Amino acid sequence: MTEEEKRLLERQLWNIADTLRGRMHADEFRDYILGFIFYKYLSEKLYLYANQILEEDGVDYATLADDSEMVEAVAEHAIEKLGYMLKPSEMFSAIAKRGNIKIDGEDENNDEGENDEVPANFILGDLATILANIERSTMGTESEDEFGQLFEDLDLTSSKLGKTPKAQNLLIAKVLAHLDKINFDLENKKGDVLGDAYEYLIGKFASGAGKKAGEFYTPQPVSEILAKLVTADKKVLKSVYDPTCGSGSLLLRVAREVDEVGEFFGQESNPTTYNLARMNMILHDVNYRKFDVKQEDTLEHPQHEGMRFEAIVANPPFSAKWSANPLLMHDDRFAEYGRLAPASKADFAFIQHMIHHMADNANMAVVMPHGVLFRGAAEGHIREHLIKERNLLDAVIGLPANIFYGTSIPTSILVFKKCRTSPEDILFIDASNEFEKGKNQNRLAEEHIAKIITAYKTRQFEDRFSYVAPLREIAENDYNLNIPRYVDTFEPEEPVDLNAVTSALEKLETDMGKVDATIVDFCKELGIKAPF
Repeated sequence: MTEEEKRLLERQLWNIADTLRGRMHADEFRDYILGFIFYKYLSEKLYLYANQILEEDGVDYATLADDSEMVEAVAEHAIEKLGYMLKPSEMFSAIAKRGNIKIDGEDENNDEGENDEVPANFILGDLATILANIERSTMGTESEDEFGQLFEDLDLTSSKLGKTPKAQNLLIAKVLAHLDKINFDLENKKGDVLGDAYEYLIGKFASGAGKKAGEFYTPQPVSEILAKLVTADKKVLKSVYDPTCGSGSLLLRVAREVDEVGEFFGQESNPTTYNLARMNMILHDVNYRKFDVKQEDTLEHPQHEGMRFEAIVANPPFSAKWSANPLLMHDDRFAEYGRLAPASKADFAFIQHMIHHMADNANMAVVMPHGVLFRGAAEGHIREHLIKERNLLDAVIGLPANIFYGTSIPTSILVFKKCRTSPEDILFIDASNEFEKGKNQNRLAEEHIAKIITAYKTRQFEDRFSYVAPLREIAENDYNLNIPRYVDTFEPEEPVDLNAVTSALEKLETDMGKVDATIVDFCKELGIKAPF
């Protein structure tokens, strides 16, 4: 697929989202559009797989009756291979056609369904049953956790879709009809084109979701940096883990940097975002056996206890509140540090949690607010222990301000490694000026990303950009990691030429004298008194 065709697919999907724009907030109609795209993907995936099974019989799956023996045979194989099942009458195209809406020449002012110029058969009941049946088909199987309650955020009776059931049905039928016209062509497209388009939509929704976007999406340039940092010396990963995985985009970005990832692990507290993460995994063709995403509060109820991971990435919520319950001092994640992160700022609690899950050969990269670099009290104590006793911190990278959704503060990336090649020092990179200015947000371009990654790999000094600080220097600074202490970004002012300034003042005085004389002459001609 060409880049132009890929852009076309993205535009087509985004234009369909316009059907719901204006009726609800971006993070609300996101759930409908992405949910329906996912349903269409599941349908087309199963249709292709079913026809492979039925190839010798010369039968098209879509033509079979739901209760036929062939459908039962397909179900047995599909649940084992794909993890779910759809009967012929439950396929996306079947329900879209049952809606029978004419999307060409429709009355655009008929959104509330006040007349019958745009016919639409009532399909909401059937659609709700089909989505429930997808989840039901996985019950008692190995894929139940991956598919359970995936569509719970698609409220087909919401008043935001229309004031009446008829209006709600008309809008949904219209969305399905538009989507049905797009051929995902899953068997012919090379690469992860649909997955990329899905990521594009998630990013577009994030740009309109304001502060809430930070809950589910890390800007792609930042994701790319984190992924490149944890895979800098690896081609194959046994596992990758994100304890605050949002939509799962960061986990999937890591997979692009290596030849293979064995398993993906994540945890997300927000139930809607948790569903989005599982959809994102499946839509990127990650088999249900290869990912394990859980829904719970990571700090209070960790779901992967006892597991260790080869690559760990995260963009946790900045300075979030947490319980800081004293009982957690007996938790293996925090016990050795002697202090808990303050209840008002969970930043170091996330770092401690992630370090606890590092395998012996693990790399870890996490986005943090700058405060973790220099704040004192319990955070200062934890920071000193990480450097002095554990010696896991490999690099500190300062990012530009205003590159994240929902906050304009500058941020940093902390890189930790279990097998450090430079155990006697820490690399500091000041990339705060490496950005392109945008209308609403600043953006890291490819050349900025490349400069950061090159500096990390080479660990070379570059004036006003990077510095390798010996551990003794860190200790002399009381384990304060504030980047300006190590990377001098001071720009000296150009020296003032006093002789030139004097000459300029003399010339100005002469010119002013000439102007004064001219004014005096004009005043004489007018017969008035000169002002001086």
